[in-house]
Amino acid sequence: MKRVLVDMDGVLADIYPHMVAYEYKESGIKVDIQSLTGRLEEEAFPSFKQFIQGKRFFRTAPVMKDSVEGLKYLNGKYDVMIVSSATEFPDSLIEKYDWLGEHFPFISWKQMIFCGSKQGIGGDIMIDDHIKNLNVFEGQKILFTQPHNLQVNDEKLERVYSWKEITSIL
Repeated sequence: MKRVLVDMDGVLADIYPHMVAYEYKESGIKVDIQSLTGRLEEEAFPSFKQFIQGKRFFRTAPVMKDSVEGLKYLNGKYDVMIVSSATEFPDSLIEKYDWLGEHFPFISWKQMIFCGSKQGIGGDIMIDDHIKNLNVFEGQKILFTQPHNLQVNDEKLERVYSWKEITSIL
């Protein structure tokens, strides 16, 4: 059975509207998502480090549209592992675990990998929104579209815009 590695933030969790809301709450600055093309999150949001390292940010993230049904479909067909670079933000570990349990109760704790770098994680297919993670992966690379990767044009990556696209190709 093929192993599919699925990222959390920007793939399962709809992180951009969440960051926009947090930025507005923290600084009063209303960031327009359309203005973020090609900019990493830490560049685009002045309060990024404050809320990303704070408590409850990851726990309260909204779910990406169609991700529950899509991940349930993949979980029935593949060996699914959720892979998140959570150790960079230690407070996020339990928050991400609890968030997955609430929104994706069919995912077992045995299917969760919280790491620093995704470089050593093996699998056949990786779904991620960050090029840095896909570039070090040897298998099929699926790039989940987010503002920071809109300008990326790489024939080694298969770009998707939604969970419905993911289920149609897998």
